[in-house]
Amino acid sequence: MISPALARIPTPPAPARLPEHAPLAVQTRDGLVESVHYGSAIATAADGRTLLSAGDPLAAFYPRSALKPLQAVAMVRAGLDLPGELLALAAASHSGAAAHRDGALRILDLHGLTPEDLQNSTDLPYGTAEREQWLGGGGTATQLTQNCSGKHAAMAATCVINGWPVRGYLDPAHPLQQLVARTVVDLTGEEPRGATTDGCGTPLFALTLPGMARAFGRLAASDGGPEAAVANAMRRHPVMVAGEDRDVTALMRLVPGLLAKDGFEGVQLVGLPDGRALAVKISDGGDRARMPVTVRLLEALDVDTSALPGLATSAVLGGGRPVGLLQATDFLAAPKTAHAPEDL
Repeated sequence: MISPALARIPTPPAPARLPEHAPLAVQTRDGLVESVHYGSAIATAADGRTLLSAGDPLAAFYPRSALKPLQAVAMVRAGLDLPGELLALAAASHSGAAAHRDGALRILDLHGLTPEDLQNSTDLPYGTAEREQWLGGGGTATQLTQNCSGKHAAMAATCVINGWPVRGYLDPAHPLQQLVARTVVDLTGEEPRGATTDGCGTPLFALTLPGMARAFGRLAASDGGPEAAVANAMRRHPVMVAGEDRDVTALMRLVPGLLAKDGFEGVQLVGLPDGRALAVKISDGGDRARMPVTVRLLEALDVDTSALPGLATSAVLGGGRPVGLLQATDFLAAPKTAHAPEDL
């Protein structure tokens, strides 16, 4: 007999259709496949055509922090005017180094704001070395050290510039977030499939890999306006976008003109100066698989990746010596064309 207490528990909704992801990366140990990372990926031309794809690229997903450059474009469209390194920080998932913390403070101070005006969640610095240094000095989790503090400082600043209320700037009905929503539609060329709240508290939209790729291609190829301002700031100040020893910073340093931004749960976006772009989603959220898959796509697009061996693979150690490898699969050996939306 079912307990009366259990009987009152509502039946959970049926799960959404599972995306048809493909194996994109594998880790081997002494010749045996130890782990497999499934996911979806796409590369698009400047006009939005699909050049390469794998898995289920039209399955809706949350871009997480890869949405930040689009949010930054919205703020520049609304009048935000920052030095390049601070605009890059507005689009950053930073490691929490002193330069990042000081940069967020500068954005606030330039607009008569203080850290008390930030509405993001609290956290320790994201970077391992930065976190250890912060904790060693007696630091605790704060809004300023949280990896999105640059974006939130810029959002509060944009409110000041436009005479919008700073309090409540994360509300989806707030003028700032309404502008961000319209900008996302404009840059991706698609209506969101859903909406939620990101880890830092910002409204977040469910989109597709082709839509996000189109947006990054547009930013990377732009030669003027807010899109170019954001893209150029990120490319010129890659350490502000992430930090030392971060793969996104290394990728932008090593490939001239490339625009890159990662997101939690295995998301990677890249835009190229000619308007081509690529988008990757690792289905299990595994961060380690994101960059090998990205480098494989860049190779397939004939981008010079000779400077990227350290990002394309990583050694698997046993007793301190290499015994295996994490690397991308040959997921483009049998290319799969993205389904039309009406086929989903």
